[in-house]
Amino acid sequence: MIAKTEEDFNGLKEIGKICGEIRDELVQRAKPGITTKELDEIAEEMFAKAGAQSAPKGEYDFPGYTCISVNEEVAHGIPGKRVIQEGDLVNIDVSGSRNGYFADTGISIVVGKGDEILQKICDVVKEAFDAGLKKAKPGSKKSALGKAVHNVAKQHGLTVIKNLTGHGVGRSIHEAPDHIFNYYSRWDDEILKEGMVIAFEPFISTLEEEVFQSEDGWTFLTDESFVAQYEHTIILTKEGPVITTL
Repeated sequence: MIAKTEEDFNGLKEIGKICGEIRDELVQRAKPGITTKELDEIAEEMFAKAGAQSAPKGEYDFPGYTCISVNEEVAHGIPGKRVIQEGDLVNIDVSGSRNGYFADTGISIVVGKGDEILQKICDVVKEAFDAGLKKAKPGSKKSALGKAVHNVAKQHGLTVIKNLTGHGVGRSIHEAPDHIFNYYSRWDDEILKEGMVIAFEPFISTLEEEVFQSEDGWTFLTDESFVAQYEHTIILTKEGPVITTL
């Protein structure tokens, strides 16, 4: 969507704050011994208390209120009986709506003490996000964000996932622009507009550049790579990007 009015900005910030608070609570509660279903139930309660709705459940009938992915699971992991262990790489992705406005946010974390490479990709994906954020302004080419992300990955001897992308958001959970790549594509020369609302979500990988879908029809997996994601919902303005999900 293109945010134009004060009502738009306030509505986007309101749901962004709710999703950000749920994300942060789940990060704090992601300790060894808890199941992904138990984390999701916390999100269910927080959505209800805030008078908001889970976007994956409400829009796609996803079997959970949030997407929680562990280790080989990269995205859209279904909350269930899986017990989080010390050293696991866990991705928590929260998206929701309230009063017709949507927000989408996610973060990958290492639970307790894990392999150094896991913490590295979590640190690098945040660095890649920050690099892309500097390009997120009206008048820039959308491809500049992906170029910035890929450059950071290469600097650290890592790569990106090419078949998962950011997207437009605002009045629905997925809308135009359909994709924001994690790499540079010369034909992707769309110009970013004032007020455009995007979910910017780099994915940094240790090796593989593509994910594949699990037999469950939802979860995206890798064969032999670890992947970290970092995502916020952003409103593009001439004064700089407004992150609604901090």
